[in-house]
Amino acid sequence: MKFIFSQLIKIERALRIWIRLISLLFFLWIDSRHWTYLWGFSKQKKESRQRLRAKWLTKELVNLGSAFIKLGQLLSARADVIPSSWVNELSSLQDEVPPFAYKDVEEVLTSELGDSNNKIKSIDKDPIGAASLAQVHKAILINQREVVLKIQRPGLENLFRLDLEVMQQVAGLVQRNRSLSQGKDWVGIAKECKRVLLRELDFRIEAQYAARFKQQFLDDKTIRIPGVIWDLSTKKVLCLEYMPGIKINDIESLKKKDIDTSLIAKIGATSYLEQLVKYGFFHADPHPGNLAVSEDSSLIYYDFGMMGFVSERIRRRLSSMIKAAALADVNGLVKELQIAGLLETGIEIGPVRRLIRVMLKEALTPPFNAQILEKLSGDISELAYGKAFRIPIELIFVFRALSTFEGVGRNLDPNFNLIAIAKPFLLPLMTSNNSNSNDLFNELGRQVSEIGSKAVGLPKRLDENLDRLEQGDLQLQVRMGESDRQLRRMINVHQTLGNSVLLGSLSISSALLASTNKPFLLFIPLFFAIPISLSWIKLQFKMRGDARLDNLQRKRMQENKN
Repeated sequence: MKFIFSQLIKIERALRIWIRLISLLFFLWIDSRHWTYLWGFSKQKKESRQRLRAKWLTKELVNLGSAFIKLGQLLSARADVIPSSWVNELSSLQDEVPPFAYKDVEEVLTSELGDSNNKIKSIDKDPIGAASLAQVHKAILINQREVVLKIQRPGLENLFRLDLEVMQQVAGLVQRNRSLSQGKDWVGIAKECKRVLLRELDFRIEAQYAARFKQQFLDDKTIRIPGVIWDLSTKKVLCLEYMPGIKINDIESLKKKDIDTSLIAKIGATSYLEQLVKYGFFHADPHPGNLAVSEDSSLIYYDFGMMGFVSERIRRRLSSMIKAAALADVNGLVKELQIAGLLETGIEIGPVRRLIRVMLKEALTPPFNAQILEKLSGDISELAYGKAFRIPIELIFVFRALSTFEGVGRNLDPNFNLIAIAKPFLLPLMTSNNSNSNDLFNELGRQVSEIGSKAVGLPKRLDENLDRLEQGDLQLQVRMGESDRQLRRMINVHQTLGNSVLLGSLSISSALLASTNKPFLLFIPLFFAIPISLSWIKLQFKMRGDARLDNLQRKRMQENKN
């Protein structure tokens, strides 16, 4: 009986998830049809609808629970597979949920800690905070030490594994649809999400992160990180020393304590840049709820469940990228992006080069915008979505963390400018890799000399190319812009998706009508399905024809190069 009940729960849970997925696909189909927009279609109306859909999706993810809240937070780092408006909405996803009962807290502590539970003298029954994974209680140990206990929600791991299994099924189904999976590895994304989410359920990993993070700032008196009480920390319980502080966004309370908010902003920015440049290990979620200020004006970090890593490979390439960006060398920066694997081979570089040129001009031309990181983060999201630009997740978390802290800094100090504070950290990178401080000026001189040499040879090259053109040896190719091709593909994908949803709905309607006392009514939905089926088949041939044409163009270009 218990087995049957558990199976029914699984079926009900899977149905809830699939219903939301089908609803999302239906909404996307509706949004792709121009006739669904009152008083005519426009780009502004479509963007407005996208924001509404993103808000709806965020709400549904919260309703589905812990695993899907975390999934939304992970997807917000995938600017290459979802639109920027969805990224912005999902990145602000909060997971504050009602606390669970205190008797469940006692059960978890007893089962996890065993005899070590006797070391806890008292524990507050009301939690300090509650989230989708766990809730936090303040406690006092028998040695009078004040601590906080992060306790995982009961039964969470079983629910996580069930939801992750359904996610894998959804990813596999979407991957089989060529129009939806083109350029996207949904199965790979689902596997990565599963790996990350299951690791987050193990609080022993978070304890290791907290200890490592504290080690980085042992000699810095302006930064405080709670210490781990190891003998009271397990897979489902994390015990940290209690560090009270004023929330970093409570400006009024900070000023009442005569705390210099501008100094706090600078301390936070400096610590963040050290995390990225010096250590390559950083706090990936620096929102105001995870930051506080002590009475002696030290910055306190909380919650180490979401930490980011910058690999040595990326850090080595970053120095060259920063140097190219400082010189406004667009071609050099594009080459560095290709070497780092951020650009696919054989793509049309023109649109990427143009966007990078605009981004560099805005970032490096005075007066400097105080919100430049937030804007650049949005530009990068626009560049990555649906194109051949690939951003490592680690770098997306870097940009998000910096732009989040940029907002915190501006709240503390209206004149806060992260770019200005970053200069002392960026200059060593620009002169790294066994170079010296004169390399930047030598590079400028080399580029000027190179431009001069090209200018001297320009008339001869023009004359030679004109002769070749007159003799028919020079061929000119006119190619459709990448943006136009992507737009056409997107329209075809949306139309195919919409037709698929309609056909599925009509099939279900026919099956339901066939089971009634008037089974002949099943032909009514089938009648409407005929023109939709023909349209679906036509779109399939059209997309395959476009794919063959693209392949042919690439082969011809390769032959001409050879």
